[in-house]
Amino acid sequence: MKKKRVLLIAYHYPPLRGSSGIQRALRFSQYLPEFGWEPIVLTAHPRAYQDTSADLMADIPANTIVERAFALDTSRHLALAGRYPRAFALPDRWASWWWGAVPAGLKLIRRYKPDAIWSTYPIATAHKIGLTLQKLSGLPWIADFRDPMAQEGYPADPATWRAFQRIEMETFKRCARATFTSPGAIREYQKTYPALTDGKLVLLENGYDEEAFLRGPAPLAAPPQGPKVLLHSGIVYPSERDPTQLFAALARLKQAGRIDAARLKVRLRATGNDAFIARQIADVGIGDLVELAPAVPYNDALAEMLSVDGLLVMQASNCNGQIPAKLYEYFRAQKPILALTDPAGDTALTLKAAGVDSIARLDDAGDIAVRLTRFLDDIPLGRAPVASDETVRASSRRGRTRQFAELLDQVC
Repeated sequence: MKKKRVLLIAYHYPPLRGSSGIQRALRFSQYLPEFGWEPIVLTAHPRAYQDTSADLMADIPANTIVERAFALDTSRHLALAGRYPRAFALPDRWASWWWGAVPAGLKLIRRYKPDAIWSTYPIATAHKIGLTLQKLSGLPWIADFRDPMAQEGYPADPATWRAFQRIEMETFKRCARATFTSPGAIREYQKTYPALTDGKLVLLENGYDEEAFLRGPAPLAAPPQGPKVLLHSGIVYPSERDPTQLFAALARLKQAGRIDAARLKVRLRATGNDAFIARQIADVGIGDLVELAPAVPYNDALAEMLSVDGLLVMQASNCNGQIPAKLYEYFRAQKPILALTDPAGDTALTLKAAGVDSIARLDDAGDIAVRLTRFLDDIPLGRAPVASDETVRASSRRGRTRQFAELLDQVC
């Protein structure tokens, strides 16, 4: 029998470092063979990545075909005195990847004869590549939206927004299915495109990788004496995860004598915006309470989640239709979670369904101060909420890959 094959188009793939999106494409490529599908990966040349690490390269199965097509980062490779032609950065800074990936993808299609194509956003050029290859090959195409694409007010640049909308509209015309990581994103797209047929928009959530937790280093035991450590692991965006009101709440509690460096340490690991955040911390005088920590290998980051006293989620209301991929790893760690997010958003609803109700609004310093104080009181008493066992069992990457394989079977 002919092997079932799928061409996976993903910018976020090892050796890129610093994005939770890597895990989605990587684990699909790792686990699909268990469910009858052989993956062929079409990704970008590592020169396009601003930051790389070899720590996840060993997780790519040895027999997986990985084609790294020509790609440049316009802002680094085509800029002169910090400026570059706008046309070279539409729909994004990796627009040149299209020129390398389309011919490379056609060669892969001719040689390996895949049964389907899959591409994943939030690098818009990935969907542009998928769209082109679908038109040229006629293969069924699944378009994966880890985040919503052309939104109200995002992207802020009008030319980029129009480019996103064009790709988005063409994608919905040509794809067999479009997958989303949150129910709110599906609801928004159903409103925007009411003519889409039932069943075309499919929920395929993120998850955690059990094997990565098991093979990582043993978590360090927390010292019996010392501050409670509250960890945020991953990028802190100035808008979507703005820590301003969190810092104001910490300053307020410090001034009132409710917390100090002996009781609490907030660790922000691998924010991607350390210089900006350091200025905010200094402005409100909480440098003794907040620690900016550098990026570490993925397995070390998981081990850290298992060793701290609590885990911090930040998600603004302008992302109500999105759920941070890191949340599922937090669930698996089964440590107390404090969420700063809109109670009406998908992140909060997912937390509540998991049994976690320690939620405060990200934009309300007073609400954060009250919730944080209660959270710190509850931890030593064992009352701080953790994700239910049922939630953990349902959230593995292997289980998500099974859902993906079933979807591939449907479209083929």
